[in-house]
Amino acid sequence: MRIVSLLPSATEIIYEIGLGEQLVGVTHECDHPLFVRNLPKVTKTLIPVDASSHEIDALVRERLKSQRALYSLDLDVLEKLQPELIVTQALCDVCAVAESEVNAAACRLPGRPKVINLEPHTLVEVFACMSLVGLAAHSFDRADAAVARLQQRVDVVKTRTHGITNPLRVVVLEWIDPPFSSGHWTPELVRFAGGIEVIGQESRPSRTIPWDEVTSADPEVLIIACCGFDIERTRKDLLILAAYPGFNSLSCVRSDRVYLMDGNSYFSRPGPRLVDSMEILAHTLHPLIHPLPFGQVPAIKVDLERECGITKVF
Repeated sequence: MRIVSLLPSATEIIYEIGLGEQLVGVTHECDHPLFVRNLPKVTKTLIPVDASSHEIDALVRERLKSQRALYSLDLDVLEKLQPELIVTQALCDVCAVAESEVNAAACRLPGRPKVINLEPHTLVEVFACMSLVGLAAHSFDRADAAVARLQQRVDVVKTRTHGITNPLRVVVLEWIDPPFSSGHWTPELVRFAGGIEVIGQESRPSRTIPWDEVTSADPEVLIIACCGFDIERTRKDLLILAAYPGFNSLSCVRSDRVYLMDGNSYFSRPGPRLVDSMEILAHTLHPLIHPLPFGQVPAIKVDLERECGITKVF
């Protein structure tokens, strides 16, 4: 089956199921696993490469008001690929090609390819999406086996966490300028890892928050995993974060427990690497209870003096 993926998480799901050789086209953002970077790109973005976080946020809000997505299909490329299955999403109104545009394009393509929409809000629903993709690609057994492998890793972490009597107060920021709380699956992953997300709500969307909501929550651990940003891009906004009132009085700052994670690879994408996110997070919160699995990249502790200009951590 010739498969086109219209979001990075779907690309990773397709690969995890064992259908990577059937991928013929992906988005401009798909970068994992490495071989997909060489596949034809079927989407384009309206976001300038040099846009600041504030400018990106403003652009997203403007597109939301007009109900227009930030990405568009390259129909010429899509027609040449002649897909039999297109995997897209209906979870976010701006972070992928609009559902209506995908359906309209499918109607014009020869053979009328099947289109499936993924819309997970929790880890269980992500696993259900994997089964859905497997069923659509006539590979349900492969999908079932992949889900079982991932669920086993989740169960190992949950079993270790069961003995933790005092979960840490955690805030995961999905954006800095302006601040965004975590949502959807992230608070659930925090709970599995031995923490309590004190602002974000499980299975609810992330949201813009006033900074005083963070200071009132006073997290013991702060995880910064900006949506779509890698570590180096996130670092550029650390001075903005440190300038917020009361930042240097937060418990997480005073105890030197502020961490960066690659939001582009983890947390942002509702696919199999959410399990990686959970394992890295668990090790970050409770390193003596949760060893870092072989091959996993640990969260990066922020050098508060060098990167945020804080001269003393109490």
